[in-house]
Amino acid sequence: MARMLRQMLLGKLHRVRVTQTDLNYIGSVTIDADLLQAAGILPSEKVLVINLESGARLESYALEGRAGSGVIGMNGGTARSCHIGDRVLICTFGWMEESEAREHKPRVVFVDEANRPARPESLAQRAT
Repeated sequence: MARMLRQMLLGKLHRVRVTQTDLNYIGSVTIDADLLQAAGILPSEKVLVINLESGARLESYALEGRAGSGVIGMNGGTARSCHIGDRVLICTFGWMEESEAREHKPRVVFVDEANRPARPESLAQRAT
């Protein structure tokens, strides 16, 4: 029987706010080091950026920003599709065996207004 691999969500930064754009930078998405660690995203790892304001979907790679800064920076071509203040999702994916995929739990990081990790229960209270 053929081996089945599934591509699964590994990590996600949920509704982070873009804090800077730099069209002239060579590329990448600058992400606060604390957020990278919380979501399990490695520097230079491929990321999918989904702009919740425009619906644009972009692929780039993660660049480590200053820890505690809350920075979410769109650099190079990604700066054309995002504006400061836009809410985005930043996701990473990985391949795994089906048996592993069935047990896998992605690392989803919810943030507050300053792009600091927030506890999910505080977000649930705010949503009601």
